[in-house]
Amino acid sequence: MSTAGHSAYRGRFAPSPTGPLHLGSLLAALASWLEARHAGGRWLLRIEDIDPPREQAGAADAILHCLQRHGLHWDDSVLWQSQRSAAYDSALAALQADGHLFACACSRRELGPMGDCRRGCHQRGCRQRGGAPERPASPYALRVAVPATFSAHWQDTWQGMQDWPLGATLHDFVVRRKDGLYAYQLAVVVDDAAQGITDVVRGADLIDSTPRQRLLQQLLGYASPRYAHIPVLTDRSGQKLSKQNLAPALEATAPAHNLRAALAALGQATPPAHASSVEALLAFALAHWEPAAVPAQPVVSAAATH
Repeated sequence: MSTAGHSAYRGRFAPSPTGPLHLGSLLAALASWLEARHAGGRWLLRIEDIDPPREQAGAADAILHCLQRHGLHWDDSVLWQSQRSAAYDSALAALQADGHLFACACSRRELGPMGDCRRGCHQRGCRQRGGAPERPASPYALRVAVPATFSAHWQDTWQGMQDWPLGATLHDFVVRRKDGLYAYQLAVVVDDAAQGITDVVRGADLIDSTPRQRLLQQLLGYASPRYAHIPVLTDRSGQKLSKQNLAPALEATAPAHNLRAALAALGQATPPAHASSVEALLAFALAHWEPAAVPAQPVVSAAATH
């Protein structure tokens, strides 16, 4: 769907409370904050807390505190996905009413090592049976039946023109899991629409989620935001810094040092030595923000030690 009709810039940062923020997280937060402020727009915060088994006690509060320590103050109230069940149920009902969903009870073994639902569901007839069964014999996920002709195209700010022929390559994907939890792809799309997000700035490791989200936006009648995927930070071995890979947490007592490191990774001008406070650093960064200098490829973090 076109981005035509977008009004004033509305960006967002949407961390999951599965652990503390690390330098890669700060990179995404800072880039999205700078883009929003440079455009004179609003910057919103969403906590994506819809996966309790993976969440870490106290992580959400630590994220809020860390962002504030780094001077990245958000507009409006924080949106908590854990409070959005009614909106997600409504979206699922709309998708099901239009015939876009089917129930899938396939096991990991049946789906195969690549999680190829088309292979597993072909054997079990999941897609042919369609929507949720009235009397399910076993737990099932709800998947979107990807139209064979669907292709996702968009001009990405830093990754260039994107062309994803999903109908030929994409597995039918989950929007509600077997355990009853809502899937990331559904929640993100519903909440971006609810918050009026016009521009999504996030890590390039999420670029393969964008085609799925654009398909859901089309099926639900939502406008598609503009997308800008920044380079991921890696350690010296090329491994992406992430919570799963035990990336070191940001030291909240050294926000100025962290901001300088993030600006360097984004290819931005080096702030002068006298810009020692968080406020001075952010003011300099905003005044000298140069999107064209942001690299498209992964960046090795000088702070990474593993």
